[in-house]
Amino acid sequence: MHHSAGFCKKQFEIGPFSPKNRRNHLPIAKAVNAGQDQGMEDKQNNTESQAFRAHDKVQFDLDDYVARTQAGPCFICELVNGNPKFKHHIVWENPEFVVFLNKYPTLPGYLIVSPKSHVEDYAEQMGVAEYLKMQRLIHKISTALKLLCDAERIYQLSLGSAQGNSHVHFHIAPLPKGVPYEEQQYNALMAENGVISYTEEEFATMAKQISASIGAFELDE
Repeated sequence: MHHSAGFCKKQFEIGPFSPKNRRNHLPIAKAVNAGQDQGMEDKQNNTESQAFRAHDKVQFDLDDYVARTQAGPCFICELVNGNPKFKHHIVWENPEFVVFLNKYPTLPGYLIVSPKSHVEDYAEQMGVAEYLKMQRLIHKISTALKLLCDAERIYQLSLGSAQGNSHVHFHIAPLPKGVPYEEQQYNALMAENGVISYTEEEFATMAKQISASIGAFELDE
């Protein structure tokens, strides 16, 4: 757990997160190096630790993404139906809900929670009992993430609209401790500031660790 808390903070800090940091991120890099030096004695040289190494952020093609969300099929329905073109790394599921890693994360450990059935408006199309069941699930997953990442706060929000990404889903993103205030909140979630580039192996390893952390809690089946 101690090592996992470090990876959440390091991955956020080392990347050129905002335009300001892309121009001048020397103080951030210096802080990361100091943290790495302090943690050298308990560093693990195995596949799991390497999956959570610090990453630079890469530019995200937002225009292409918007075009795909508006013209393409529902990515959550395709994921649930097993379409390999819409593969995401699932960390937990039951007959009603699915939890998976965001394919374009701006923060390490960024998850998406969604009902499996195609619901486009939880206020009008979900009953109170179903909605509260989903929120209980989100609360338990958030608790697991907070322990795993030693996060300052867990961000939760529902995005999308009838024009794109219409399938109801909630973004669950752990904010690492020590992030400057001006780089928190919406700035921490905006893909315009870049996304973390993980390999498939790193995604798989991260999913395994998050799944194990969630498994420590009794989730409603």
